[in-house]
Amino acid sequence: MSAHPSARSAPSAGPVQLALALGGFAIGTTEFASMSLLPDFARALGVDEPTAGHAISAYALGVVVGAPVIAVLAARIARRTLLVGLMVLFAIGNGLSALSPTFETMVIFRFLSGLPHGAYFGVAALVAASLAAPDKRASAVARVMIGLTVATIVGVPLANAVGQWIGWRWGFVIVSVLAALTAVSVFLLAPREPAPKDASPLRELSALASRRVWLTLGIGAIGFGGMFAVYTYLASTLIEVTHASPAALPGVLMVFGLGMTAGTLVCAWAADRALMPAVGAILLWSVASLALYPMAVGSLWTLVPVVFLIGCGGGLGAALQTRLMDVAGEAQTLAAALNHSAFNTANALGPWLAGLAVAGGFGWRSTGWVGCALAAGGFVIWAIAVWDDRRERAMAAA
Repeated sequence: MSAHPSARSAPSAGPVQLALALGGFAIGTTEFASMSLLPDFARALGVDEPTAGHAISAYALGVVVGAPVIAVLAARIARRTLLVGLMVLFAIGNGLSALSPTFETMVIFRFLSGLPHGAYFGVAALVAASLAAPDKRASAVARVMIGLTVATIVGVPLANAVGQWIGWRWGFVIVSVLAALTAVSVFLLAPREPAPKDASPLRELSALASRRVWLTLGIGAIGFGGMFAVYTYLASTLIEVTHASPAALPGVLMVFGLGMTAGTLVCAWAADRALMPAVGAILLWSVASLALYPMAVGSLWTLVPVVFLIGCGGGLGAALQTRLMDVAGEAQTLAAALNHSAFNTANALGPWLAGLAVAGGFGWRSTGWVGCALAAGGFVIWAIAVWDDRRERAMAAA
């Protein structure tokens, strides 16, 4: 559980959270820009677009694998040192992605780039929450996550535009530079605190014994998949179904980012007041907005507002991160990192299922129905988690 901030932490909270958010900006740029650049690198590397989606899944798999492994093995490393090291690895992975000579090497380098993602966000969220009052933790986590959402407004459209102007490889170069800047900023600003004396890999692994942790992770792994099912193929849908110019894509991506930013801020505010009801409401919002998507893609005028509504569902991240702080006990680092393993399980699952639907002849519109089904699945798991909480309270009272 995050401690109440000391007097020392108050003036340093803002700069620290800004430095941590810069890392989120770099991660968000590469995670979402690689999806928007998918048609470009598919063409350049000689594969079709559903196959190119495997590079997106490889990144997500790197997050899924890297988050728990790094969290456990680095249990005795000071958080500031760990954050700097993770950003250096992230810079290297994206730099290599920019140099990929073949699709096979691209897949390998995207996997490498994904390894630090979950551990970085998990540790960064714990550092941010430690500088906040107990009833403001979700908002503190959201201020770190806002770097990711701002990336969808600024970084992703910029990387996509640069990719169209001078080549998709430069999108990954931009991310590599941002990661290097983050490493320097965190080194200079993050609290210089040693790792807890009783920290150990075994203590972190205790999170895996908690049913409540697994249910929370399941909400993210399934429920968040809906957004990725649509977003991964948004560029292709815009061109093939909406018949919009490729020049319109950066603007549509920016609208999605505005939705994510608004959703993150509003949902964090709600989660600080009623955490699990806020999570359930976000999931129902996603079900409804994703159900509208197949009917909205025929025109930019209808597509753009629906893309904004779908982006608002990104507020799920900060809420679930805070939920894990409540249910993880002493295994805070692993649980926090696993949250991003769950989201990137969604990042792999959503594009994979949507790609199967497209390849099966159901068309680009079908990605919305796949997304709607995944968001509904997340809501079912949320309902089980709420029932489980009530059962635990009843047993404790008895």
